[in-house]
Amino acid sequence: MSWIGWFGKGVGCSALALALPCLAGAAGPPGNPVAWESPRHVDHPLVGRIWDSRRQSFASPQELLASLREARFALLGEKHDNADHHRLQLSVLESLIAADALSGVAFEMIDAARAGKLEGIVERQLADDAALKAWLEWDDGWEWGFYSPLLRAALDAGLPIAAANIDEAAIMAIYQGQAQAQAQTPPEDVFDAAAMEKLFADIDQSHCGLLPESQFPAMVRVQQSRDLAMANALLVLAADDATAVLIAGNYHARQDLGAPNFLLVLEPELRRDEIISLSFVEAAAGETAPASYLERFGGTAEHDYLWFTPATPEIDYCAQLR
Repeated sequence: MSWIGWFGKGVGCSALALALPCLAGAAGPPGNPVAWESPRHVDHPLVGRIWDSRRQSFASPQELLASLREARFALLGEKHDNADHHRLQLSVLESLIAADALSGVAFEMIDAARAGKLEGIVERQLADDAALKAWLEWDDGWEWGFYSPLLRAALDAGLPIAAANIDEAAIMAIYQGQAQAQAQTPPEDVFDAAAMEKLFADIDQSHCGLLPESQFPAMVRVQQSRDLAMANALLVLAADDATAVLIAGNYHARQDLGAPNFLLVLEPELRRDEIISLSFVEAAAGETAPASYLERFGGTAEHDYLWFTPATPEIDYCAQLR
């Protein structure tokens, strides 16, 4: 998993403005695309399959949908630059919409500075994707073509959308430890010392060993403040008879180290099994055991479900930094 750049940033197929290929089973259970867009490992034996980490077995799309419908919260983790992950997210959203089981969608890609743009957005009836993008003042650091179908699916279904990220001013204030940022900073006792060491190690690895160790605590503070914001956004969308969904990076969606832990703190009566973490994950060459794609820190698997896809072109980010 890469944290490179983590500081930055029911409709039918015919309704999608970007003419995405239709997804198999979009009106019923979520399904795989007719054709994959990512080029690597398309023929990998895991591609297109869904792994249930709780039962240690493969799951059908129908079983996944049933689990999502029973959940109060569902976190759909992604690799941000993989087009297939976003197409599968759309398939999941459409399936929940068709089942009248979606209460709203929160997006990591929309920060608090733009939250006001979401008030009354359904009634605004923005005519096309260009108008929607302009109204949201969309951050071009997030590929618009990946997220506009997800936004449009929620809007066309009349569902609320929530901003799930802190804005740049808050990021800098939290990073610098400024007093006015305390309200956006998570409690310090959510994770024990071992978990914090794990987070520090992940930061070090993802930044190619180039980040001074003195910056680790501030970086984790920002990351966890984002997780806290995501948890709060989901709670705003919560409903007794439907599932609130978060669209975010795979690390944020982790059950062991991500946003679900802040949901449990904010709502003490909530059970972990009421939160589903679904990770869209790229298949790796020669790695065919589904469980090998999962870390299990502190006895908790990082994701409840893995949906395997082909991989994007390989990029050596560390080589670019050296």
